[in-house]
Amino acid sequence: MSITNQLNRLIEVGVAELAGLNPADLAAYAEDLPDEPGAVLAVHPALLPARQLATLLRHGDKPGFVVADMTDLEQFVPITDITVPNRPLYLVHDINRGDDMRNWSPNEALPAILQLGRTPLTISEGVSWLLQEPKLLERNHCFMTIASRRINGKHLDTRTPAIWISGGTGHDGTANKGAPKVGWCWAGNRHTWLGFASARRRSD
Repeated sequence: MSITNQLNRLIEVGVAELAGLNPADLAAYAEDLPDEPGAVLAVHPALLPARQLATLLRHGDKPGFVVADMTDLEQFVPITDITVPNRPLYLVHDINRGDDMRNWSPNEALPAILQLGRTPLTISEGVSWLLQEPKLLERNHCFMTIASRRINGKHLDTRTPAIWISGGTGHDGTANKGAPKVGWCWAGNRHTWLGFASARRRSD
């Protein structure tokens, strides 16, 4: 999908409005980006935090939401050695949902992804990708975004963000059944229905 089409998509789903911008302002942030095949236009959390961006996701007629017990989502930042371009809109290349790593733990998947010369996605990048390709969020084929972690002192928080489809149970509430859900999983746990989204190694 071209940069122009992706930009129009971001405007259509409400990114500019939610960020307090007019469409021309948002378009200006992408003016100097190359139109490269396989590239996805990512929204930097400084422009629109992941918590707000997630509300623009849709699965059927259900809007996205963040789980109630992830009140500190804003404190999840890129892990060491993962560089996110310092600009409101930027490109992420050759994203893969990581289905082949389903039933791996985040602790197992991270070194394997890096060894392949790829980089895991941040939570904002994962949401940005699904805004462009909503059909890629499928039951039993959802994904983690393990480039985002919260730092507790000298250690990483043991939670890793993920995006999946809510079953409407527990604190999610029945009204959210079938909705895109930003939640978390333990870094040492495996899930048969969660892969690990990754992209080509960043050069920025």
